[in-house]
Amino acid sequence: MYKTCIIALCLTMFALSASAQKRRDIRTINSVYTAVPFLTIAPDSRAAAMGDVGVATSPDVNSLHWNPAKYAFIENDESIALSYSPWLRGLIRDMNLLYLTWNKRIDDFQVIAASLRYFNMGSIQFTDDRGQPIDIRRPNEFAIDAAYSRRFSDNISSALAFRYARSDISAGISNSAMKAKAGNSFAADIALFYHSELYLFDKTGNWALGANFSNIGTKMSYSNAQHKMFIPINMRLGGAIGIDLDTYNKMTFAVDVNKLLVPTPPIFENGEMIGYPRDVPVVQGIIQSFYDAPDGFNEEMREITFGLGLEYMYRNMFAIRTGYFHEDRSKGNRRYFTMGVGLKMNMIDFDFSYLISPIGQSNPLNNTLRFTIIYNFGKANIITTA
Repeated sequence: MYKTCIIALCLTMFALSASAQKRRDIRTINSVYTAVPFLTIAPDSRAAAMGDVGVATSPDVNSLHWNPAKYAFIENDESIALSYSPWLRGLIRDMNLLYLTWNKRIDDFQVIAASLRYFNMGSIQFTDDRGQPIDIRRPNEFAIDAAYSRRFSDNISSALAFRYARSDISAGISNSAMKAKAGNSFAADIALFYHSELYLFDKTGNWALGANFSNIGTKMSYSNAQHKMFIPINMRLGGAIGIDLDTYNKMTFAVDVNKLLVPTPPIFENGEMIGYPRDVPVVQGIIQSFYDAPDGFNEEMREITFGLGLEYMYRNMFAIRTGYFHEDRSKGNRRYFTMGVGLKMNMIDFDFSYLISPIGQSNPLNNTLRFTIIYNFGKANIITTA
């Protein structure tokens, strides 16, 4: 009888422990999902090689995605770039991302820029309600951006960017229960950039801070139903330090942190909702995103991703880059190392990046490649106020 009670007690404790562990797992794995996640993909090779870092690095033509305020300090009078990345090639053979960007200096203080981002999802076999094949289509998404950047002093600038995004994931195919349609959204970015000279021991250099609140815009719907999804409203903050090792060699270290400013999905235990409803207006959702995680402050902190990047530049002609990107296991578990090279030849720049998953971790992004070519039309002669 005594042994029976002990066994029963152990079994009860094991069951309670398993139940508690199950609840912890439910709380732990709770990714924040949005429509058009392709808007968060690093589109260019330089930033992708540095662990998806770019809010405070030196400005280039691809700054529109990372921090359009950097354009005010760009060295080139006009530039155009094309980036290409085969996407998830370990799973799908014909998915890819294209990114076309352009910038033009108006005067010493103002720069305008524009971009087109196109995401091809490849050939997909669509089926009806009974699983019978209907047709093979090629769903796609794209976004068109325009930005205005202004310098207020020798150190600080800001920018506004406007975006139209269209997502046709159904490729015009509907079912009997719901009529599908392409989703549309309008959004804006607000960005700031500060940089200054740096003196460290006997070395000179520069340091910078950046902030970009991006994709602040309307929700998106893919059907005639009332339910609408948030787009990936994002807060990106970061800094960078560049050190001139000597006349020909420069090293830059940069870090970015990100947090999606959209509501965290609630969880349900025994029919009880823990957290907050997601079906709220955009402004309320942005505010709510700072406190609505079901597991409280700890989960809010787990929603922050960060990237670390390092760039070595020789004679402002040849670059070697590397980085690391980290996302918590409970929020998507994207963790990878990156590397890449860059080459400047007169007015043309070539950049390449490669993504590697940590040893022992399976990641569909593993072996992702990106290629970027940039054409610069000439150096700008920026007059400072000093």
